[in-house]
Amino acid sequence: MAVKQEIEFSIKPDGSVDIAVKGAKGKSCTELTREIEEALGIVRNREYTSEYYQQEEEVHSTISLESKGDKG
Repeated sequence: MAVKQEIEFSIKPDGSVDIAVKGAKGKSCTELTREIEEALGIVRNREYTSEYYQQEEEVHSTISLESKGDKG
């Protein structure tokens, strides 16, 4: 089951923007915000939460198929 990911924006009176990511482990949080950061301007400060240092979850699926040809 996929984990809910959230991006929270806080716009301060001076026009600067704080972005907080919740529910994303490892470097996936920076991947989620990369385009937003590029559009907003220069990143002055970056603080990582404990989620950043957690291992990203990988999802693997295995499917076994059997031919429908005659078996007899």
